[in-house]
Amino acid sequence: CVIILLNPRKNKQHHIFNSSRKAITTLAFAPDGKYVVTGESGHMPAVRVWEVSEHAQVAELQEHKYGVSCVAFSPNGKYIVSVGYQHDMMVNVWNWKKNVVVAANKVSSKVTAVSFSYDSSYFVTAGNRHVKFWYLDHTKTSKVNATVPLLGRSGLLGELRNNFFSDVACGRGRQSSSTFCITSSGLLCEFNDRRLLDKWVELR
Repeated sequence: CVIILLNPRKNKQHHIFNSSRKAITTLAFAPDGKYVVTGESGHMPAVRVWEVSEHAQVAELQEHKYGVSCVAFSPNGKYIVSVGYQHDMMVNVWNWKKNVVVAANKVSSKVTAVSFSYDSSYFVTAGNRHVKFWYLDHTKTSKVNATVPLLGRSGLLGELRNNFFSDVACGRGRQSSSTFCITSSGLLCEFNDRRLLDKWVELR
C-alpha cells in the first residue's frame, strides 16, 4: 500500500501511503512528472492520481471491480487509461480531471502492459496472445459526461499469434508510426502503421 519515491542523486526517499489499505499493483508517471497514477487490487479497486511533490491524492476513479493490471497517462496529460484484471475485463479511458470515463470497452485476454501513442490518438494493450490498438475519437470524447464505445483493432500477429506479449512501447520521433512489443519467449517485435507485425528479432 506504499509508493516509494527515490531520488537517486540525493539518495533520499519519500513515501506516499495508500489510505484505502489496498495493495498497489501498477503505477505510471504523468508526462510532466508532477503526478503519478496507481491501480490497486481488491474489491472495488480505484485508480488514484497523486501529486508527487505534496504526496497527496488528487483524484479517485472507481469503475473496476476486481483489480487494475496496468495504467498509463496520455502524452498530452489529459487522459488516463486503466486496464482491469482478466476477470474484470474492462479498458477505461478517463478524463481524470473531470473524474469521468470518456470511453470504455471489454477485453477478453490477460493484459500485462499498455502504451500510448506519441500523439495521444490511440494506445496499445499487450498480453496473452493479445496485441490490440485502441482508437480515441476526439470528436466524441469531448462531449460532456458521455461514455462512448472505445474502438479496438487487433494487431495482425501472423505466425507469432500464440505468444505471450509481456510489454509494449509505442514509438517516438521518427519511429512514431511503429509499435514495439516483447514476448516472454524473447522476441522483440515491430508493428508497422497498419498494425502488422512485420519484423522481429530474437534477443540473446
